[in-house]
Amino acid sequence: MCKKHLVCLLISALLFTGSLVHPQQQPTKVPQIGYLTGVSLAAHSARIEAFRQGLRELGYVEGKNIVIDWRSAEEKLDRFPALAAELVRLKVDIIVTAGAAGTRAAKEVTTTIPIVMAQDPDPVGSGFVASLARPGGNITGLSALAPELNGKRLELLKEIVPKLSRVAVFGTSTQPGNAQSLKETELAAGAFGVKLQYLDVLSPKDIETAFRAAGKGRADAVLVLSGSIFNSQRTQIVDLAIKNRLPVIYSAEWVEAGGLMSYGVSFNDLYRRAATYVDKILKGTKPADIPVEQPMKFEFVINLKTAKQIGLTIPPNVLVRADKVIR
Repeated sequence: MCKKHLVCLLISALLFTGSLVHPQQQPTKVPQIGYLTGVSLAAHSARIEAFRQGLRELGYVEGKNIVIDWRSAEEKLDRFPALAAELVRLKVDIIVTAGAAGTRAAKEVTTTIPIVMAQDPDPVGSGFVASLARPGGNITGLSALAPELNGKRLELLKEIVPKLSRVAVFGTSTQPGNAQSLKETELAAGAFGVKLQYLDVLSPKDIETAFRAAGKGRADAVLVLSGSIFNSQRTQIVDLAIKNRLPVIYSAEWVEAGGLMSYGVSFNDLYRRAATYVDKILKGTKPADIPVEQPMKFEFVINLKTAKQIGLTIPPNVLVRADKVIR
């Protein structure tokens, strides 16, 4: 073989080797997720951990093969637009929202970045999706709407307060899904022969007023509908319920904070399942083609410490049905 041919072969070999090595030298793009919530990350820690757990189950490890940019409005709703715009500027691959206010803010700043609702009280009613089966845009995720559960909550109150005749219902008329929840509660009240006193709570300052009104209305118990105002003022509501010695049933996650009873959707389960939406979208499925899922897991929790504080005895047949009892 002549020297000229040898040089040509060496050059060809080097070029071929370079073509094999080059792709391996390119850094693999790590998916970047934006996470938007209205409450502090500390107050939201259980749901965040559920979301992380869901990601781990699918092989995603934060900081290793997925990056999450955490953003909290710290209970200041006017901060949502700026936080959503910031996530868009970061060019995140997906925005995960932890409630209707965050979803709306994200919707207003992007029509291209996929948005995954970890939970929403009424996705269709809020105008986020065309329908649960066919979302039709860049938003999909999980619905937390289960208004029929209010009938069960009223039934549980009736079981622990046998002489129950009047129930104050705390709701927020501007909250998506509130009207439907109230309607279901009214239907159940008619069946149980219970009179309802609806008290509209539009801001935190209305909470103490609502308790005073419940007292004046001789309420035997209180039913709290789901809503962002109530979630942010959980401690105040629980304290006032104990102070007024009123049995109160909540929609979810209140008993650990000192609430008497809660029966409702497992929000931790919704946040864990939100990770499956992130996975599907990262693998190429369009949000418009992923149906919005409804709640699948429900929890009934009782706090016996609180029952003792307000002088209430929980019947054994109710206790045995609880998924969790705090003693």
